[in-house]
Amino acid sequence: MSRTVIYETFGGPEVLELREIPEPHAGPGEVRVRVTAAGLNPMDWAIASMPQLAAQFGVTVPSGFGYDFAGVVDEVGDGARGFAVGDRVFGGALGRAVADFVVMTTPVHGQQPLWHTPEGVSDEVAATVPVAGATAAAALAAIGLRSGDTVLIGGAAGGVGVFAVQLAKLAGARVIGTASEGTFDFLRQFGAEPIAYGAGLADRVQAVAPNGITAATDLFGTETAETALALGVPPERISTVAAGPNPPGGVRATGGIDAAPDTMERITEAIVTGKITVPIAASFPLEKIGDAVALQAGRHVHGKVVITL
Repeated sequence: MSRTVIYETFGGPEVLELREIPEPHAGPGEVRVRVTAAGLNPMDWAIASMPQLAAQFGVTVPSGFGYDFAGVVDEVGDGARGFAVGDRVFGGALGRAVADFVVMTTPVHGQQPLWHTPEGVSDEVAATVPVAGATAAAALAAIGLRSGDTVLIGGAAGGVGVFAVQLAKLAGARVIGTASEGTFDFLRQFGAEPIAYGAGLADRVQAVAPNGITAATDLFGTETAETALALGVPPERISTVAAGPNPPGGVRATGGIDAAPDTMERITEAIVTGKITVPIAASFPLEKIGDAVALQAGRHVHGKVVITL
């Protein structure tokens, strides 16, 4: 038997149940990963609590929980390619990640749902990268971020934000990040210039960047996107990841699915070389999944929340 997190009905953390199920095994063309860490994302609890959003992802109840994971390959099915028993890996499995085992189909036609974890990257850190890293990279790519830009990043202290801030700095941009005042010191350590979100945001941006901003990405709602438009930033240089398919003013809607194929390799290489740091805000054992989700759903977490198995 093996453990997995399942929910039978949509709702908050209280609907998540830790259950024992028959141990899954790798079939032809598949590998089994013994999961050692699972990174949580806002989309995980959003899908579990919102039936309409779940339907957009093809998720129906009963369902497993989570997407990001890392671990070790411990079974390889006939015909599986690219992985061997003992390989450290990380990847994404919608509605299946928070469990003792995840069975994955091996890459087909160059598309990789599973990557090798480089030496120098812990499983806990690797388990935070797929969704947040890909989303941050896509958000910046959508606006053509380049050296010399002054970019406004909304929601800079969140799980996606910490990747976006550091990727923007690596690109040579000046970064102004919106956040709550309690996270200002946290953001400064990544090279961002923090300002408070909320009413009067445009005035605060102008105060710290009197020559204006040249680009913006909104990682939470639409406030940052609307502020950038009001400050004269062209809509094609503004992106959003949480405003739905029709964001305000014709700005660019994007998400992790739009990330370049080499995004995971570039980000993990930057982690290995110390150019990107992944802050783990909290780590919980599998038995405390409800507490972990409740903490993250409060939207006041500075960095990533990880489940360890």
